[in-house]
Amino acid sequence: MSRTNTQTTPHDPIDWAAALAEHGRWLRLVVLARVGDRHAVEEVMQEVAASAVSQRSPIGDREKLAPWLHRIAVNQALLYRRGRGRRHRMMARYAEHRLAEEEEQGGADALDWLLRDERAGLVRTALDRLPRRDAEILLLKYLEDWSYRELSDHLGLTLPAVQARLHRARARLRGALVATRVIEVCE
Repeated sequence: MSRTNTQTTPHDPIDWAAALAEHGRWLRLVVLARVGDRHAVEEVMQEVAASAVSQRSPIGDREKLAPWLHRIAVNQALLYRRGRGRRHRMMARYAEHRLAEEEEQGGADALDWLLRDERAGLVRTALDRLPRRDAEILLLKYLEDWSYRELSDHLGLTLPAVQARLHRARARLRGALVATRVIEVCE
């Protein structure tokens, strides 16, 4: 008795593209409920897919695929939220550091301070709207003052890849800042 291509047994390898397409809609809703940001859903779903495909032990029972994917989605959403919280705290520390530097330089009048504070808030908002990878590389480069070599070593990228990612991230940030009129378009 031969099997057709449409029948599977519990031990057949899983077609991850089909499985993720089948469960993708409700998993996106789970992720949206956990992260609360529509823009982050696809990013987290990419992590869910990567985690599912790179599993260490195969799933023994296909009937448990949906709960297993749910658990991965929840874990990835929690990891995303934790990373977002760290990014917010890092940006707040940076803002405090900059404010302390400005106060050491002789303090300015209240209007200058308000304008700088508003501009800093707009820049933080623009950074928050960037994809996580872009914000991460910009913060490491400019907040931590990492060299291209340090970025390459820590992120596991080649030097040209680091340069390309930084270039794209700066362009996206510049676009976000132009859109919010923090900076003007230079022609």
